[in-house]
Amino acid sequence: MLWIKAFHIVFVASWFACLFYLPRLFVNLAQVPADSHAERERLLMMARKLYRFGSLLMIPALGFGLWLWLGYGIKGGWLHAKLLLVVLAIGYHHACRSLLRKFEQFENKRSERWFRVFNESAVLLFAVSFVRFR
Repeated sequence: MLWIKAFHIVFVASWFACLFYLPRLFVNLAQVPADSHAERERLLMMARKLYRFGSLLMIPALGFGLWLWLGYGIKGGWLHAKLLLVVLAIGYHHACRSLLRKFEQFENKRSERWFRVFNESAVLLFAVSFVRFR
């Protein structure tokens, strides 16, 4: 069980590393001047690759978490809070995809400041995910 838990933690931390950096790329994209096409395309390419990589990391993170939950009978009052955090993390991941699409289609209406706050919300989500609720 410790190996499964270790792999789960590694993949969750790696997935969240992508979720930390992707909104930072959005901050940079929001700052790009309208006439700087090469810089915009470079940042979009980086964001696309990072999103895909994060999606690949999310799958084993969720799989190992499911294995811990179902295979080892992990339960307790805190489990409902953990499951809510998992749903929020998946929602955050998909929100990043939606924001990336808006940048790709020149439809972003949000400011650099908004993306900075959005970026920090992933840090809070990550920190809270390691708290054991009683």
